[in-house]
Amino acid sequence: MCLMARSSVNFDQICFLLICVGACVSHCKDIRHSLDDDLLFPYTNSHGPSHSHRHVRDCQPIAHGKVTHETCTASKDSNSPVFESKIFISDIDSRWASGHITVVHDPLKTISILEPGGPGGCEQNHRELVELTAKTRKCLVAQNGGYFNTTTGQCLGNVISDGKLVRNSGGVQNAQFGIRKNGTLVFGYLSEEDVLDQVNPFVQLISGVVWLLRDGKIYIDESTKAECDKTQETGHFQEFVDVVSARTAVGHDEKGRLILFHVDGQTRTRGMNLRQVATFLKEQGVINAINLDGGGSATYVRDGSLANYPSDHCTEPMWRCPRLVSTVLCVHERLCQPEDCSGHGRCVEGVCVCRQGWKAPDCANLTCQDAACGDHGICTEDGCVCDSGWRGLNCSQVCESGFYGDGCNQTCACANGGSCDPVHGRCTCPAGFHGDLCMQACPIGFYGLNCEQPCQCQDMCPCDTVTGSCNITYEGERNISLHRAGHCLATLMWREWRQTEEGHAPRPYLSEQSWLVVCAILATSLLASLTGNLIQTCRKCEARTKREGYSYLPLEEINGAAERGRGQRTKPGKNLFQPEDWDSQDSS
Repeated sequence: MCLMARSSVNFDQICFLLICVGACVSHCKDIRHSLDDDLLFPYTNSHGPSHSHRHVRDCQPIAHGKVTHETCTASKDSNSPVFESKIFISDIDSRWASGHITVVHDPLKTISILEPGGPGGCEQNHRELVELTAKTRKCLVAQNGGYFNTTTGQCLGNVISDGKLVRNSGGVQNAQFGIRKNGTLVFGYLSEEDVLDQVNPFVQLISGVVWLLRDGKIYIDESTKAECDKTQETGHFQEFVDVVSARTAVGHDEKGRLILFHVDGQTRTRGMNLRQVATFLKEQGVINAINLDGGGSATYVRDGSLANYPSDHCTEPMWRCPRLVSTVLCVHERLCQPEDCSGHGRCVEGVCVCRQGWKAPDCANLTCQDAACGDHGICTEDGCVCDSGWRGLNCSQVCESGFYGDGCNQTCACANGGSCDPVHGRCTCPAGFHGDLCMQACPIGFYGLNCEQPCQCQDMCPCDTVTGSCNITYEGERNISLHRAGHCLATLMWREWRQTEEGHAPRPYLSEQSWLVVCAILATSLLASLTGNLIQTCRKCEARTKREGYSYLPLEEINGAAERGRGQRTKPGKNLFQPEDWDSQDSS
């Protein structure tokens, strides 16, 4: 029983808390959200006229030619504050009207068109309080912007937010305000091609209804003809122009400063009609201006807080509540273009502070260019990065002698006066040396560059490794063959000894040449004698041969003749064996 009683008490307490929370939420909702009762629509059915841009162009006053919009170079006063806000309370045709004039000194960097609740709000047909949307971008000043469908929440007209195309109206001809990439302010009527132009694209674009001022003159009547749809009653659109209500507008002055206008009001009770707005702005020096959403949508926020008096009622009639709206015109601290400084810097008060190597104003380009780095370098954020073996700001200088490699920061190790390649550090040896580091002298028998020339010295003697000269002496240890060196030294020593001995020997009476002559004469004489002897010998042999040829008598006769001859006297001086005797005997 006790447990059941305790649980019952807890349940009652929980129910009571839930009822309180629900009441609080309901009460807060009633305070913050309006009833959308102060509606100010330019059209009864669809939004915008059905005719084309060509129709608007052809029907405009001849004075403007074929140009359907006006442009102005935006102010870039970076020394002034981001904005100046003024509050006015003025007697407008015997009616008191109060509101705000905001002057923006650097529109390109400080104005953004915001989607309701942040990026993606239009796609989701979302509606949000200006206060809450302003917080998504830390807006210093914010006011409601373009029109929307109060039933579906759909964003109407063209919307480009910070360079992103959010909504394309398909060429609907309502008054437009935009800022192009180069800072040009644009007011007026745009074709779909103008909206989608990528040569100088819009970075901010929003649609209004009715071009209030064109080139310093009130342009409401001309604008009414251009924007009023033929399918709707002209009276309704004219009432939209003439009725007093809360209004918002945007324009620019002759200095290119953007002017945001807001006036509090209540439809058909207080505020301004569009002619009064145009006249008021003209008196403030505004040149071009368009009308934006008004009535209960008119909202002005300063420093994150509501700063105007909304015209929509809350649940309790005595209270006024701001309306959930669509797009918002936001004035913020100076932003860079692009906001992220192309990823190569940081934004400081609207100015890109680029990292080293990147060029202002948007840090999109390198400070160097590939052409400036020549054929031996490439351009990077660190400047010209030179190829191995090259140096200098533009990579046009070879590494200093003794250094090589990337940045020329490696020291060559070549010995004996060798030079190294500036790219890889390979050594080029002088004459007489070889090897990777030129530390080895030429082997014995070779000399010159790369030790490729063989020595021409006799007796296997080595030559000078540089010049190839054979007239050298050896001092210290050399990387040579001991056998060849010993042989060469022994030969040289023997020659020197022979020369020394010959120098000390006594000189002969006859010179060497004389001795050669004498020897030649003797040899000639000897040869002549020998020749004579040979001739005589040959004659004797011939005579003997002839004698043996004439002995035809028998041996007995020869012997008898010999006997007879012994007894006879031989004639004086007569030789028995003279040839003439032989001839006489033969004849007998």
